[in-house]
Amino acid sequence: MVLGKEYQVYRNVCPRNCFCTCSMLSYVRHGRLEKVAGDPLHGFTRGRLCAKGYAYVQRVYAPERVVFPLRQEPRGSGNWRRISWTEALDIIARKILEIKGRYGSLWPIALYVHYGHLGLLHLAVEGFFDALGFITKIQGNLCWSAGLEANLLDMGRNLQPDPETMANARSIIIWGANPAWTALHQMHFIDAARRLGALVVVIDPLITATAAQADLHIQVNPGGDGALALGVAKYLVEKGWYEKDFAKKYLLGWEEFKSYLQNKIKYTDIYRVAGVDQASIEELAKILVEHRPVALWKGMGLQRYTNGGQNIRAINALAALAGCLGSSGGGLYYASLQTWDLFNFHARNWSPPPGVKGEHRYLPITRAGEGLLAAQEPPVKFLWIARANPLSQAPDPAALQQAMSNMELVVLVDQFLTSTSQYADLFLPCTTQFEEWEIIPSYWHWWVAINQQAISPVGESKSDLEIAWNLSARLNELSPGSCNFPTGGDEEEWVAAEFNPYVYQLLGIKDYRELLQGPRKLKMPERGGEPSFATPSRKYELYSAKARQAGLPAIPVLTSPLSPPPPYPFRLLTPHFQGGNNSQFLNLPWLISGSREPVLRLHPAIADKLNLKSGDLVRVYNDQGELVLPVLVTQRVPPQVVVCYQGGTGGKINRLLGGVETDLGKEGAGAPAPAYFETFVNIARV
Repeated sequence: MVLGKEYQVYRNVCPRNCFCTCSMLSYVRHGRLEKVAGDPLHGFTRGRLCAKGYAYVQRVYAPERVVFPLRQEPRGSGNWRRISWTEALDIIARKILEIKGRYGSLWPIALYVHYGHLGLLHLAVEGFFDALGFITKIQGNLCWSAGLEANLLDMGRNLQPDPETMANARSIIIWGANPAWTALHQMHFIDAARRLGALVVVIDPLITATAAQADLHIQVNPGGDGALALGVAKYLVEKGWYEKDFAKKYLLGWEEFKSYLQNKIKYTDIYRVAGVDQASIEELAKILVEHRPVALWKGMGLQRYTNGGQNIRAINALAALAGCLGSSGGGLYYASLQTWDLFNFHARNWSPPPGVKGEHRYLPITRAGEGLLAAQEPPVKFLWIARANPLSQAPDPAALQQAMSNMELVVLVDQFLTSTSQYADLFLPCTTQFEEWEIIPSYWHWWVAINQQAISPVGESKSDLEIAWNLSARLNELSPGSCNFPTGGDEEEWVAAEFNPYVYQLLGIKDYRELLQGPRKLKMPERGGEPSFATPSRKYELYSAKARQAGLPAIPVLTSPLSPPPPYPFRLLTPHFQGGNNSQFLNLPWLISGSREPVLRLHPAIADKLNLKSGDLVRVYNDQGELVLPVLVTQRVPPQVVVCYQGGTGGKINRLLGGVETDLGKEGAGAPAPAYFETFVNIARV
């Protein structure tokens, strides 16, 4: 697209791990990106971006961005020197082949990838290693594992309604989410519902930006969400306000669950765990009954506890009893890969050379460092990290740092020297979305947009796909037939390969190039008529035999999070910061100027007890480690809780994490997630 005589305009998509997956217009003059704006043809984001989106020009041309391959000698010294791609690829290829020859196996090669970029072509990293052979993979998800498995146990699948239909709800319950900061464009549809008279309820331990705008804020105890849900369910049953026909026809285990609510749990226990009173339970129950349809949004935060899966199962059960499932204008929301599953995953689906047999070795992401250190027969000697900054975000950074120190070669693919780069040998610079072709589905809305290459790669940056091609080429030069991944190609052709006739049908187009004229919305199949579930019983399973076989409660039951040990009386919460996406963007002046981050937020009651005021420095510590932070005294956090937004401490806050896991997560994600919010600390004035 050409605008006037000065700018060329291209369509791009934000690839960050975010609900909105914003569609963007990039303005290029003389080969340089000069401006980024929202695409007005995208029906969900409607021509708007968040602050991070508008800061992309600064990110692309940031002076700190690394745009040439680097080698660090020795590891951890900070002594980086520029090398050529030819040298970098040769070092990597020769090390892979040497390790394979030494051990007769590729298990000494480990891959750590996560969700720093959500593009389908970036899955070429996994495709390359699968085309090489059978390696050691870090498995699991740091984000949504417990909630995902809870949904699969209860309903057999993880689907949700079109989030735009939330505008038609008469009440919206936002449970453990903060969309005013982390899903900004959904607020348009929430506000549209409010203008028509809908009530907005926020359930959160913190007075978040979203809670401050709500009609009702229920300040639940951290990890007490499931208790609150069971309390409301108990009240609905006592009053006879639940959906009786639905319960009788579609709920497997209804009698067991009903008996549990009536006879096995007491309100006094619910009040203690949830931190709420009877009035809050009754008010929430009346909203569920009197203000239908109800849209109930389960956030990621409420499953980051050791009872996180039970929290989600209890909320799911409440939604089923209250008639939320399948209601037009309402429904149950979490996050979903239903749009992702429509594509071909061409970049991901590659197999080893003919005759290569075996299986991958898997290590859980929650204990990646421990797993890498403990792996033997053979040990891990080579680590490739892409789309991730584990020394800032992972729950066991000390062990992971030690494991990396023991490696023979650590390769990091990124755009900036991160916390993790300190322990890498080779740094491979990757492109931004403006320098590559991509297709990036959303895990929230139903819109699909194309990502065009708008500018030439800055410096010598390469896409993950091109890196995979080039490394495959070098391996096959040194050892013909050693890698089955293609050795070259055209990125736009690989975008085309991700589409299929069914996707085209749902988008109402015949060719992906039509997306160059503007984004399209998927016309997802209607699920009218009777509710359907993908469980073994084809019903909603309040009673899950799968859960029981795994040694878990068969029905949602009252469970408590961990309690603070006496030496460390304060629970540390580490939610997302408005100006960053995990550890990304926090190096950009546009986004952090004037933010005062990182700080430790604490309640006035704690400040008074310890004689602290805003700006004082405190030592935050526990058995795992310590760091020094300035204090911000605020009533937005409850007593006995301290808050430090994640990402901004360069990984130092992660050294305090408790090292415990969520109760669910293996089904669907491969491993439980870190129970990030089960971290306890003490504080002392410096």
